Formats: sequence, C-alpha cells, structure tokens
Amino acid sequence: MDNIEEDIRALQLDSSGEDSNMVTNENGGEHQESIALDKLEEDLRNESQTDSHMEEDANPHTGHSDPQAAIAVKEQATSAPEPVDDEKNKKRHLNVVFIGHVDAGKSTIGGQILYLSGQVDERTIQKYEKEAKDKSRESWYMAYIMDTNEEERAKGKTVEVGRAHFETETTRFTILDAPGHKSYVPNMIMGASQADIGVLVISARKGEFETGYERGGQTREHVQLAKTLGVTKLLVVVNKMDDPTVNWSKERYNEIESKMVPFLKSSGYNVKKDIQFLPISGLFGTNMQTRMDKKVCPWFSGQCLFEALDVIEVPLRDPTAPFRMPIIDKFKDMGTVVMGKVESGSIREGNNLLIMPNKVQVKVLALFMDEDRVRSAGPGENLRVRVSGIEEEDILSGFVLCSIEKPIPVVHEFIAQLQILELLENAIFTAGYKAILHIHSVVEECEIIELMHQLDPKTRKPMKKKVLFVKNGAAVICRIQVTNMICIEKFTDFQQLGRFTLRSEGKTVAIGKVTDLLTIQSYSLYRLNVSRVYNTRCYVVRWT
Repeated sequence: MDNIEEDIRALQLDSSGEDSNMVTNENGGEHQESIALDKLEEDLRNESQTDSHMEEDANPHTGHSDPQAAIAVKEQATSAPEPVDDEKNKKRHLNVVFIGHVDAGKSTIGGQILYLSGQVDERTIQKYEKEAKDKSRESWYMAYIMDTNEEERAKGKTVEVGRAHFETETTRFTILDAPGHKSYVPNMIMGASQADIGVLVISARKGEFETGYERGGQTREHVQLAKTLGVTKLLVVVNKMDDPTVNWSKERYNEIESKMVPFLKSSGYNVKKDIQFLPISGLFGTNMQTRMDKKVCPWFSGQCLFEALDVIEVPLRDPTAPFRMPIIDKFKDMGTVVMGKVESGSIREGNNLLIMPNKVQVKVLALFMDEDRVRSAGPGENLRVRVSGIEEEDILSGFVLCSIEKPIPVVHEFIAQLQILELLENAIFTAGYKAILHIHSVVEECEIIELMHQLDPKTRKPMKKKVLFVKNGAAVICRIQVTNMICIEKFTDFQQLGRFTLRSEGKTVAIGKVTDLLTIQSYSLYRLNVSRVYNTRCYVVRWT
C-alpha cells in the first residue's frame, strides 16, 4: 500500500515538473514561437491564395465572386469519384445478347454465368433458393439473379432486357438478357440492336424445342431479328441436356442441330464460320466455365461456353470515325445523364458534342463505364455520359449523341430495300401500308409512300415492270415516311444505323436496309438516275 502511494506521488511530481518546464519554455521562447507561428500561417494563406488563382485562371467560371457556387463546386469535387486509370480499355468489350423461345433457360444461364464468375456470392444464392422454394418454383432460383422485379419472378418470364457484367482473362462482357415471350419482342429488338454477338438458347426437353421452332415460335423470329440487327456471330446453346427426357442424348442433340442448320443458312448465317453448337446444363452449370467430364457426356469433346465466348472474333471498330452513340435512356444525376452504346468513334471528358435531331450542343462532364468513372472510351463501350447544355426532358430515346464536325443525318423520308417475311392475313403490302419502324434505338410509326421497284429474286436487280403490291417473300425498293424526324445513316456508310425491321400487330413483317436518305434534291436525282438506267419516264413528286 505504501509503495503504491509513493508511486502516485512520484508521478504527480514528474507531471508538475513537466508543466513547470513547459511554462518556463513558453515564457522563455514566447516571442520566437509567436513569430514562427505567424510566419507559418502567412505562408499557408499565400499558398491557398496562389492555388485558388491558378484554379480561376484554368477555369474562369469558378471564381470566388459567388460563395455559394464555390461551395457547390467544392462539394461536387469531393462527392464525384475520380476517373480511374483506363485499365478496362486494355481488355476488349463485347455485348452478348441471350435470345430464344420463352422458358428455354436464358435467365438461368445468365445467372449461372454471374455465379461462376464470382459476381454473386453463396449467401445471395441461398436467399434466392429459399425464395424460389417458397413459391414452389425450385428450379427458378438462378433466374432470380437476372430477373430482378417481382412481376418477372412471379410469372417466370423476362419482361425487360436484363443487364449484368462479367470478365474473363481477355474480355469484358455485358450480358443482355432478352425476353423470349412474343409480347415483349420490341424489348428483345432493343437488346439485340446493342449486341456484338448472340447466344441462341434452345431447350432440349422433349416438346419444348418443337414449340419454339415451329411456325409462330420465337426461336425462328429471334434468329431472323438477330441477323437483321447486326448480330453476325451466334453460339447455339442446347440447354437442359440433363433433363430426364434427354439425359445427354447424342441423338436428341443431333436432331436439333440437323433442323437448325438449314434454317440458320436460310436466315443468312454462314454455318461454318459464324455458328457454333454446344450442349450445356444451365441449372447446374455443366459445360459452362469448365469442360464437362467424359462420364457425363462421352460423345462431346468441344469447348465450354466461357471458352467459346472468349475466342469468338468480331470485326474491329474504328476509334477515329465520327462519333455516334444512340441514346437508349436518360435520367438526372447531378445533371443530365444519357445512356447508350458507342457505335463509332471515341469520346473524352471535356468534348463538345451534338445531340440530334434537336441540334443542341452539349459538353461532356463525366463518363461512366459499368460502375467506374473513366476519362475516355472507344467504340463498343456501354456508357453513361453526364452532359451540360440540355435538360433531361428535352431528350428522347432514339436521339443520337454525335460529333459536331460530322453530325448524323436527320430525315423525314428515306429509300429502303425491303424483304417481306410474313404479312398478316388479308394484308396487302402496297403504298399506304403502315407499320412500326425499329432502327437502332428508334421506335417510330411509318408509312410506305411508294413502291418503286420489285427486285428479281434471281439477279437481285430492279425489274422494269411497275409494281403496285407485293406478297410474302418478295424484295422491293420503296420510299418510307416516318411521323417524326429520325437520325439514321445509309447502310453502305454505317451498317448498324442503317438496318431496320418493320412490325405490325406484334409480328415482324419485313426487314430492310436504308439505301438513300431523302431530301428534295436527292430524291429528284435518284428518280432521274433510275429513269436513265431503265429508260422509263421520270415524273414529278409533289412534296408537302
């Protein structure tokens, strides 16, 4: 006890000595320390003033004349994430659209890909398993990863195009999970129009392949639409091979392949170069990330899904071409933000661009790729672009963000080459026919103003005989008029912005490509050239 008290007293004496020494030092060196502190504060003030003047010189709009503006700029600088190094640009980026008949397993495959690539943890999977089991839908839990809203989960049908991201060693992929039900084909068109490659999912289960493949099934329509919308490479995935009605049967796989190959050829695909078949089980992930064991399927020795995606080749894009980004969506987030896929050219922060067709000049404030902010981006990237100079309500889906030097053409009428697929019953394709036009992100009502020439099915050249109407399977050159001004390109100049589909009452009736953009002068010249070639009379069209 005595020892403890002595220690306490010793500590008190030490602390009091330190205090006295501090006071002595303060009193003794008070003048020198105060001078040093004053000098330090003055230096700091000078540095801050110099920095602020440098910032004002760099950006004259951010001065200190408005204190609230200065505070807002400071808050924005602290809240906005710094642009990351463009490491992502070193990997190529591909948009992959999953298409096929309803219930073929597209969302399940998409969810399994995210799980296998580490984008979804085990705990989330267990939660989805429980949720699916409570709804007596045990096999749907993987689809819940892609189908996020309650309507999709309750019905088991994808409604909107789901988006997700995953990476391999060489490639960054964006999954576009397109709806398979015929009621949501317009949404599928929106997804496929942004895709670089496609994965056609076919159910091997007895009866399900036949339903999708027969006339009226979505397998056929999705293949035709994908080809029309520029999806040149297709992986045909035969899913549900683990089903008891199939049990990894080679005969069933060969039956599906033998029926699909002629149809893919008739749709314009080169089966040897552009098509690859492979069997998988989306629910259990068999033959997806790694090749399956020979014990499971002894007759197949090809690539797994990840390998096939990783080595697929697509045409190179030109980063120096005029900038084009069709806008698919817009919203407000610290300004006006537009979303879309860069179809050509490159973009950097600080660029001045044009939004067409309303011809509004905007400045790029920030670029976001996936969830990261970047300084620049090239063709093929999915971007969110924050711009100044325009309000969110002045932008519509189908507008195009483009370069000022070479803006995208804006037209009310154009000449097109059409291939008639399947008209509605008792419908005649003639002047006055009305349909819905789908071209890149544009959805617009249109009318056939004039049938100019029918193409010879053998030579694909215009026939001399004047045409009044055409039937299914015919190819025709016609003049099309849209309700509002739209941004498009000629197919020969820019394929992705010059190919389109025509739909009527829920059916795709025709596919086509833009051959000429019409102004009064160009239309007169077009008729004059045609009349000279075919020695027919050129007549005047009255424009209103």
